[in-house]
Amino acid sequence: MSTTAAPSRAAGIVAGLVAAVAFATSGPVVKPLLVAGWSPGSAILVRLSVAALLLAGPAAWALRGRWHVLRDEWRTVLGFGVLGVATASTMYYLAVDRLPVAIALLIEYTGPLLLVAWRWARERRAPTSATLAGAALATGGLVLVLDLTGTIELDPVGLAFALVSAVGNAAYFAFTGRRTELPSISLAGAGMAVGALTVALVAAVGVLPLAAPDVRVDLLGAQVHWIVPLLVVATVPTAFAYGVSALSVRLLGERLASFLALSEVLVAVLLAWALVAEVPVPLQVAGMVLVVAGIALVRRGTDVREPAVVQPEARVAVETRA
Repeated sequence: MSTTAAPSRAAGIVAGLVAAVAFATSGPVVKPLLVAGWSPGSAILVRLSVAALLLAGPAAWALRGRWHVLRDEWRTVLGFGVLGVATASTMYYLAVDRLPVAIALLIEYTGPLLLVAWRWARERRAPTSATLAGAALATGGLVLVLDLTGTIELDPVGLAFALVSAVGNAAYFAFTGRRTELPSISLAGAGMAVGALTVALVAAVGVLPLAAPDVRVDLLGAQVHWIVPLLVVATVPTAFAYGVSALSVRLLGERLASFLALSEVLVAVLLAWALVAEVPVPLQVAGMVLVVAGIALVRRGTDVREPAVVQPEARVAVETRA
């Protein structure tokens, strides 16, 4: 048992770090497209639709004809797709359209604090002292990031979108951490299809505006066609990152996997600095450090179940990613 546990843990850590770096490219790469006139709704609809197509083959192959598993786990797939994919990513893009990338992402990653509050209310059991201390530390850091003294102006609507994306972030880790017979790549693929369909339905009824002008955007100092950033965000931080991240959560459990995901915030800050010249002020940098440290403490102090037994299909998910 111990001979297979160590390689699985190592693979999960590598997968988690790789997924975090991939996820971090989303905001900085799509930001120039939004500045050029694309609506967040159009960008996320194309992103999820292309990613769903890219993941369809690997997801079906991993099931090996066991379609009953997908039917039996429809609640997990639906919750993951609607909340963990559609809500988290759409609200994040809406936030990025109004806020600096790093701030929008940092608020989204306060999702674990919501999980703590939810479990406290549901189980009627107080969190550990470490969890409470981490929550207080993260809240104090968030106050610094948002600069509630008023010297930095942040769009209140953008902040609201970012907070809703935190709900989706919490749901993402909650659903991917569930015990399920679904291979991780199949959960990611099915969830991506559900997410794309959800965004399409919301856009069809007029709740989510769509605007997709034929423009060229600035990316890495060059003028590129709009299809370039969209293909990047559909493949790297979506099809690839969701598949690898789901594998990481399956191998490590939601606590350690979500801790590794914090590296996405740091990478996103550097990418936003390099790609869209968004440099946080020193006060916000200090706040970011406190938030990351606080959330890390929350995750260490939170009592979560052990990771589920890894299915053989999950072990080859990295090899079958899009």
